[in-house]
Amino acid sequence: VSSFQESAMIPLVDRSWQGQPWQWQLANAITDINELACLLAINIEPGHSEFPLLVPRAFLSRIEAGNPDDPLLKQVLPVSAERTSVPGFGLDPVGDGSAVRQLGMLQKYQGRVLVITTGACAVNCRYCFRRHFPYGDFQPDSEAWEAIFDSIADDPKISEVILSGGDPLVMSDRRLRTIASRIEAIDHVTTIRLHTRLPIVIPDRITPEFLEWIRDSHKQVVVVLHANHPNEIDEDVAGAAHRLREAGAFLLNQSVLLADINDSAGTLAELSRRLFSVGVMPYYLHQLDRVAGAAHFGVTDQRALALLDEIRTMLPGYLVPELVQEIEGAESKVPLISKGL
Repeated sequence: VSSFQESAMIPLVDRSWQGQPWQWQLANAITDINELACLLAINIEPGHSEFPLLVPRAFLSRIEAGNPDDPLLKQVLPVSAERTSVPGFGLDPVGDGSAVRQLGMLQKYQGRVLVITTGACAVNCRYCFRRHFPYGDFQPDSEAWEAIFDSIADDPKISEVILSGGDPLVMSDRRLRTIASRIEAIDHVTTIRLHTRLPIVIPDRITPEFLEWIRDSHKQVVVVLHANHPNEIDEDVAGAAHRLREAGAFLLNQSVLLADINDSAGTLAELSRRLFSVGVMPYYLHQLDRVAGAAHFGVTDQRALALLDEIRTMLPGYLVPELVQEIEGAESKVPLISKGL
């Protein structure tokens, strides 16, 4: 068990990230579990080395010191349960491998493609469905990028391009703009969508240069954020969301239902309210993708449906996210109720 000296029982007030550019914050994210234990004044069991710890300090600042049950901490803290092999939990839970259309590009659903822009993230969420994804085998080089652009241009049925990863906002503004400009040159593409956790975990990533690209784009830019708990949304996140909206981006949020983190109607309802208060629409509430190492986050389908029924009584319909499961080979995300439960 990792521990800290009695003299360190009072957590260090780490404000080193404030005022630093997002690149510094990314480079100086916490990767050492002993440092995490010291900063939060908690005892931490040994982590899982195959999927390393990675927590930006801006996100850490929203975790309650001295509370090992903090819902944000549980999303990022390696625990021994990750080593337990559970039947039905595998390395590719949503069939990414079978959806590869070409190097760096996946297609599961009609009219849209997903591009693996990078294997890097700003935070390692322990429930990540791509925690075992072989990014080294899928990372597009310059030749592959040209093939991706050509393939999209040659298929008039593609109207939306999703930039994913990893997290596309780990890339520089210049690199993102270069990629976007090639997509924007394709007439039949109407929408560029970014799936990103950066505005949540490092709000300073929403730079003037990034916003300038959104303003200049003649395509609809959709930014899908990922927040699971209302405590993730502080004033800095609200500011980032405001800047994105002002630049013309349409903001959605997708969450994952996680045991002992957000599996209560009150928490989910408050998350929707807080998202809406900063101009973000609740979009999807995902049932956990059955990825190896994340079984301890699982919530039964029956419990998930009961929670959804309860939050419907607490919120207007437009704030109730759609409860879905991603199933390999399905033509869309599958609403959980359609499974006949």
